[in-house]
Amino acid sequence: MEWVATSRGSYHVDLTHDAIDLGALAAAVTDPSCGAIVLFVGTTREHNEGRRVVHLEYEAYEEMALSEMAKIAQAALERWTIHRIAIAHRLGTVPLGEASVVIAVSAPHRADGFSGARFAIDELKRTVPIWKKEIFEGGEVWIGLQGASPGSS
Repeated sequence: MEWVATSRGSYHVDLTHDAIDLGALAAAVTDPSCGAIVLFVGTTREHNEGRRVVHLEYEAYEEMALSEMAKIAQAALERWTIHRIAIAHRLGTVPLGEASVVIAVSAPHRADGFSGARFAIDELKRTVPIWKKEIFEGGEVWIGLQGASPGSS
């Protein structure tokens, strides 16, 4: 796992087609000077807007997504007293109940850990070019297109 050190802490960002290892991310942000590890896990749920979901599919403009994820991690390190932050997002098919996005943060105190993790997931959803297709019984729909659809220029 490759980490980037800054003057305020360190971060790791990742896009993967494999299942995200929650334990490995939590262990990776562990720091003996921190009393809190906050782990946010976004999973595929079985229902959305009255439809039975079969699975989700994610696509990304990978180079830009990683760059934007790094900016989010750096901003979190600057705004709160956190030591390490890892942001991982899955691409491809994500079955029901599996993690599609994970934010792991270590901080000396829980308030900064929670604030940094919340900021990271909110900014990721708002700005990072990752697109989600919901496959449901009887159809499919793209969700959260951040201003553009997959494959558009």
